[in-house]
Amino acid sequence: MSMTDPLADMLTRIRNAGMVKFETVEMPLSKVKTGVAAILKKEGFINDYQVLDTDTQGVLRIEMRYDQNNDRIITNLKRVSKPGRRVYVKHDQIPKVMSGLGIAIISTSKGIFTDKEARAMKIGGELLCEVW
Repeated sequence: MSMTDPLADMLTRIRNAGMVKFETVEMPLSKVKTGVAAILKKEGFINDYQVLDTDTQGVLRIEMRYDQNNDRIITNLKRVSKPGRRVYVKHDQIPKVMSGLGIAIISTSKGIFTDKEARAMKIGGELLCEVW
């Protein structure tokens, strides 16, 4: 199976792992995925992530996070920009996800940021995904 959209694969793996209450989920490593994982950790959606060194391209392991009732913290992840249809936004067009309860993850020329950070820095970019 060829991977046309590695980020969509990452979001699907996290979504599926949350549904079946996995402690961790692993996926092939990439800079974008590591950036997304760093934001998910900073925003409290996951416990942690590790970059594992393997002989090939490396593995990204994400430690899932659940609340005290063992319900998943991430209720949904939505891929916005896709390889076939890229979505770019200016800083004043960045959407608020679930009235600010969720986050949008944006890939900018300065790196990968949340919607709030990109708005504060007044930079737009590619709207990768939304998480809530």
